[in-house]
Amino acid sequence: MHIIVAPDSYKGSLSALAVTEAMERGILAVFPGATVTKLPIADGGEGTVEALVVATGGRVVKKTVIGPMGDHVESFFGLSGDKRTAFIEMAAASGITLVPKHDRDPRRSTTYGTGELILAALEENVQNLIIGIGGSATNDGGVGMAQALGAKFLKADGREIGQGGAALSELDSIDLSKLDARLKKVNIMVACDVDNPLCGSKGASAVYGPQKGATPEMVAQLDQALQRYADIAKFATGKDVANCPGAGAAGGLGAGLLFFTQAQLRPGVEIVLEAIDFAQQVKGAELVITGEGNTDFQTAYGKAPVGVAKVAKQFNIPVVCLSGGLGKGAEDTLAQGIDGLMSILPRPMELEQCITNAPDLVEAAASRVCRLISIGLKMTDTKKIL
Repeated sequence: MHIIVAPDSYKGSLSALAVTEAMERGILAVFPGATVTKLPIADGGEGTVEALVVATGGRVVKKTVIGPMGDHVESFFGLSGDKRTAFIEMAAASGITLVPKHDRDPRRSTTYGTGELILAALEENVQNLIIGIGGSATNDGGVGMAQALGAKFLKADGREIGQGGAALSELDSIDLSKLDARLKKVNIMVACDVDNPLCGSKGASAVYGPQKGATPEMVAQLDQALQRYADIAKFATGKDVANCPGAGAAGGLGAGLLFFTQAQLRPGVEIVLEAIDFAQQVKGAELVITGEGNTDFQTAYGKAPVGVAKVAKQFNIPVVCLSGGLGKGAEDTLAQGIDGLMSILPRPMELEQCITNAPDLVEAAASRVCRLISIGLKMTDTKKIL
């Protein structure tokens, strides 16, 4: 029996790789002769670099960069085994988890560190960049990123503007003459799972600003600054991207990547599954087990387990989703290619207890799934299926 285990991380508890290892132990306890292929996956957010590094036999590169509030932070990016592709999570350099709650201020936060990661990846002579842009602390339209890559954002007096979204209100012109020329030679895929425009009531500032510490007054200020930036960047680049779906992602980093690189924005799980050649790996398997920290109505809108299921269904392979919890609307995934749902929890538990015991809970739940499958196989063998 060949079983593919392809879960996302259980955020705040287990990495995707750790989940695959626990699932494998549970499977082998019931089917000791099974072949288990471990394919940790991600949807462009936390864990994307690890999943792609593991799947491609690559390595993680450590890099100290400027963090979202201007201090130095220890960050990283990934390189594929063939050294042709770099994997970047913007949250590792410019993410909200890097800023204590009381210090969050999207007027000042910058994506400069994300640009430094891109620059470091270019130094590795890669041909492809995969950039996940979830979990940002920023609202600067990707200007910090572009600054790290050589672009200059100038005031009317010729001086450079400061860092952060509020500084865009002083922007008068953009000088791209020193923008790193290597950006034109690499294929850039951006994992983006939101469709917000850059500005307006559904834009970066209005929708995501409050999560990053913005008051209503700040939201209005930041939105006006991004609109000014969009108009000037359109003139400088010849690109009109402010209303493109995803331009408002990560505080406008989506727009920045569209303005200043040849990037394409796509659903994260699609990019990841293509990068690890999931369709080829899943051929010939008898079962796929996927999962995530919590499966609910949001999962059906293209999160990792549904992405996995859609590929598996191309080959008529059954899919079980084994998650930390099942929330409202989890059953919606049954119309998206998932055949069965199970929580890892055997009984009600406190969250802290679940997190502490997560590896054992995943292993035991995988064994329960396999025991049910074993019963089904016995019923088939004895022709007792109802």
